[in-house]
Amino acid sequence: MTTATSTPGQATTASPDRPRRRLDWRLRFAALSLIWGFSFLLIKVGTQGYAPFQVTLGRLAFGTAVLAAAMAVRRERLPRGARTWGHLAVAAFLLNALPFSLFAYAELTIPSTLAGICNATSPLWGMALSLVALSEDRPTRVRVAGLGLGFLGVLTVLGAWQGFHGLDATGTALALLASLSYPVGWIYVRRTLAGTNHSHLSMTGAQLLLATAQLAVVTPRFTTLPNGLPVVPLLAIAALGALGTGLAMLLQYGLVAEVGPTTAQMVTYLVPVIATAAGVALLGESLAWSTPVGAAIVLTGAALTQVRPKPRARPRPQT
Repeated sequence: MTTATSTPGQATTASPDRPRRRLDWRLRFAALSLIWGFSFLLIKVGTQGYAPFQVTLGRLAFGTAVLAAAMAVRRERLPRGARTWGHLAVAAFLLNALPFSLFAYAELTIPSTLAGICNATSPLWGMALSLVALSEDRPTRVRVAGLGLGFLGVLTVLGAWQGFHGLDATGTALALLASLSYPVGWIYVRRTLAGTNHSHLSMTGAQLLLATAQLAVVTPRFTTLPNGLPVVPLLAIAALGALGTGLAMLLQYGLVAEVGPTTAQMVTYLVPVIATAAGVALLGESLAWSTPVGAAIVLTGAALTQVRPKPRARPRPQT
């Protein structure tokens, strides 16, 4: 559930005069996997007491509060410039407001396990879109094979040979559309915000703030206040925002800075596994054989789409 704004070419390093001891990156990697994996369960619980837009608004508000606290501790300011804020508003819609809302609406009618697996298709959508939108991202046989294999896995998860029997088509389509929104947002960010001098934390804090403002405008127009305040769904929304959005972004950027984006991105392949286990164990969701088999195919295909060709060795100059 990658949701943060990243700016290629911008390094994130710790200040040399203030060394900080950190938990081993493997522990933080495991924590991030668990947090994002359980996010789909928390969405499902949240929608049992509140409307999807209300779940998303609460999630964004709690996530923004965590990043605001982190910015205050690190004494960082929000970015400046109307152009930057304009691009961040679009990024906030594509990477936060839209996919968060779509997943919340999807889980009204589909299990959290299926939502987690649909989220794993983001790398597949990303590769397909990058071939069209990014001229420097050229296809290879391995990556094209991974794309085809990944979507074959999606059909397996959905039980295409049974005519998608028992499947809510609308909810599934919303979840797949949410996963598509992420790479669309990343491509937009890459084209418009690459090379900015602002830190990742300040950019992401501004992005979440804008997404919260967007939902604050939309939510009252399409929802009514609940009759009561169900405690368990409210706690789920708070955990979803504070942990699954705010803390997860801080962990993600720390991992990228320490071990690089390729290793940090591997968390994507653990999220559907954890989401499936949580949905089955804690929510009692049913699990047909096609779900884990299809999920494994999806993850294999997604991994293949991320394989980059090795740079060709330059010929040695003759002496």
